[in-house]
Amino acid sequence: MKSISYGRQHISQDDINAVVETLQSDFLTQGPKVKEFEDKFAEYVGSKYAIAVSNGTAALHLCTLAMNVQKGDKVITTPLTFAASANCIRYCEGEVDFVDIDPESYLIDLDKLEDKLASVPVGTFKGIIPVDFAGYPINAERLRSIANRYKLWIIEDACHAPGGYFVDSKGRQEMCGQGTYADLSIFSFHPVKHIATGEGGMITTNNKELYDKICLLRTHGITKDPALLTENHGGWYYEMQELGYNYRLSDIQAALGVSQLKRAGEGVRKRNEIADDYNKAFSEFSIETPIVEDSNYHAYHLYIIQVEDRTGLYEHLRKNNIFSQVLYCPVHLQPYYKNLGWKKGDLPIVERYYENCLALPMFPTLTKEEQAYVIQKVIEFIK
Repeated sequence: MKSISYGRQHISQDDINAVVETLQSDFLTQGPKVKEFEDKFAEYVGSKYAIAVSNGTAALHLCTLAMNVQKGDKVITTPLTFAASANCIRYCEGEVDFVDIDPESYLIDLDKLEDKLASVPVGTFKGIIPVDFAGYPINAERLRSIANRYKLWIIEDACHAPGGYFVDSKGRQEMCGQGTYADLSIFSFHPVKHIATGEGGMITTNNKELYDKICLLRTHGITKDPALLTENHGGWYYEMQELGYNYRLSDIQAALGVSQLKRAGEGVRKRNEIADDYNKAFSEFSIETPIVEDSNYHAYHLYIIQVEDRTGLYEHLRKNNIFSQVLYCPVHLQPYYKNLGWKKGDLPIVERYYENCLALPMFPTLTKEEQAYVIQKVIEFIK
């Protein structure tokens, strides 16, 4: 059996043709493919606006800038995420606070969040960055209710969850990134994600003011829009109106994104089929598998199990050419955040999760034969 990784991109001939066509066109960057990708992605998740950027971390940074995070501002996030979900707060010199995870969903625990907010004056915290971890959607409706009571903005980190949704109290399917409840949402197009552009990211929102601000910040804070200029010296004239960044996506990457987006829905369906097969195979063993409420649709960027001897299983799979992964090392226990005062024991649920978690291979092109082999080797170790 050839090696099987926990995630893998799929580049089709159509993807290659799309990139080659752009390479042969008049634009390699700042051309029509970026706008096409933005429009089609907004349609896919159901948002009014989408802004393509260079990667998911850039998307987070732009969002914290747009929400005006300042030195000393306190923002809450989850410890179970890639470091960028917290680091973007630090980029703006804000202070990161963590709330532990729910032991079943692995998402930020909304009960614990309410307890933390209720224990301090309203206005102590400025915002919250929840994460749709592994592709499982946060209940953004409940989160919005909490945020409104305590005057918080919401940046939804939906990097794992394009195509996922939850059903709100009105019976509406709310796609991750749709923007009904979050002020801003962000996505990543890293190769192991649902849509791969090499590197790349997207911000979605329904707020025109935030959209305009992020578009400006994405491109050095520079505009040529005659309606926004304070002066106008002619058709060549531009103004730098904000201290912005070069966080643009190229047309080459956008062309790949447009092509990949065509099969994104099919990919999420395939991921759910793979998860169902894992769940059935592991149901009679001492393996904790993902819990999904009937009204939620999991995007399954990751398929996470928990077992008693995680390290032993990890090594056993590696010896058999299966490269599972541990995701994530809790952010609050990274040396940088420990230097800011966090320590082991502060967030016991995520720390216990970390001792037992393992991400098994999960990607749409995983074959039945490959998955059967993974299942066989997992059960072989558990027995």
